[in-house]
Amino acid sequence: DGYSELSAYERKRLKNITENAKFFAALQLHESAARLHQLATKSQSHITKRVKPKKAEEETVRRRSMRLQRVEPSGVPVPEVPAQPEEEERPRVPDGPLPMVPEDQMENSKLAEDLLTTWMRISEVKAGNAEKPTWDIERYQDSLSSMVLRAENIRKVVKYRVCSMAIHPSESILLVAAGDKSGQIGLWNVGCESEEGAHVFTPHNDSVTCMHFSPCDPAHLLSLSSDCLRCGDVTRAVFDEICRAQGSFSSFDFLGDDARTAVVGHWDGDVALVDRRTPGTSPELSADIGFKRTRTVHVHPGNKQYFIAAGSVDVCIYDVRYLKPKGNAPVSTLGGHPKSVASAYFSPGSGRRVVTVCADDMLRVYDTSSLPSTVAVLKAVRHNNNTGRWLTRFQAIWDPKREDCFVVGSMARPRQIEVFRDTGKLLHSFSNPDCLGSVCSVNVFHPTQSILVGGNSSGRLHVF
Repeated sequence: DGYSELSAYERKRLKNITENAKFFAALQLHESAARLHQLATKSQSHITKRVKPKKAEEETVRRRSMRLQRVEPSGVPVPEVPAQPEEEERPRVPDGPLPMVPEDQMENSKLAEDLLTTWMRISEVKAGNAEKPTWDIERYQDSLSSMVLRAENIRKVVKYRVCSMAIHPSESILLVAAGDKSGQIGLWNVGCESEEGAHVFTPHNDSVTCMHFSPCDPAHLLSLSSDCLRCGDVTRAVFDEICRAQGSFSSFDFLGDDARTAVVGHWDGDVALVDRRTPGTSPELSADIGFKRTRTVHVHPGNKQYFIAAGSVDVCIYDVRYLKPKGNAPVSTLGGHPKSVASAYFSPGSGRRVVTVCADDMLRVYDTSSLPSTVAVLKAVRHNNNTGRWLTRFQAIWDPKREDCFVVGSMARPRQIEVFRDTGKLLHSFSNPDCLGSVCSVNVFHPTQSILVGGNSSGRLHVF
């Protein structure tokens, strides 16, 4: 009653405090409370109490398995294993020309010479004289269905993941070249059933991302890695160095049928022009096309002055005649890609179509029969392109015998390789549950015959 000037809340609070004090007083906890208060406010002593050691019998004995104790189940101690020497790093490939010597030269020198002799012999016969078959789509689909995979047509050609492939244009002998992520190039004479049919060379230090047999001289195999562009000349048994990277190369294509000049893409977005006839290993021109990244470049098959470049989200067509170091404007832009683009290629012969592979799980086909400033999507096909970090990214490659059909890897099960028409229709799926159990990210058709080769992430090639 003496607190009439307080508010109702404060009076209620004081009442609760009084009742709680009476309750604790009834419990006779004053001495304990004072003791606790004294301990709480007392400054910490500088003297630390010594921890009493545990008695031996109180300690818990930890059990250790016989494996950790290095004891056999019978109780016999396991002998000490000598320390294994660390694996030595592979020596880096030097600059300049390299002899065409296989990795297994010491063991199979005669067999390697036979393979190189075969390559040189089939290159003397000029390829490209045979006419391409002009089948209708039904007959072409039947030819795809007749192509099969057998166990004897599977071979581990390179040690690591296949990043690129090329097929020799010969119609007498099937010779396949494969490049892997470590810089190796494997040559495989598919018709040779014994083990000596394949040999490995190491002309590069990094992933071999692009390879082509020369269209005018198939005795030359041009290969590109991030560090340099080389030409394997079997007639001289040497890997010549054509151009050394100032940045990091990603892909290349010939600007003419004589294979003397080429356009080369850089991972940093630039493109370079290379002329094999000029001395030195520097490009003739390095051009900034405004890309953050250039993954593939491809020259128009009919109008060689045009090439298409695919980058992060950009796909554009440029005129090589007007390239300059800075400020290059595209002739045409192929829009509609919200994510990174893995590849973009003109259809063979006429170049009236372009197919792209995008990380948004879409395949897109464009009509490039004319080149307006903006080319609209002709057909978009849903396709699982999520290969992840352990597989080479999918690239849709046209069948060189057709203007309207392309092949691409597949994540579907059972494992398969898919062929689409430019209308978006799935024409055929190559599969064999007994022989094909992996994803073939890299695929290439023979230029004149009904042959398809697929490469997987363990260095194996599969020939249908």
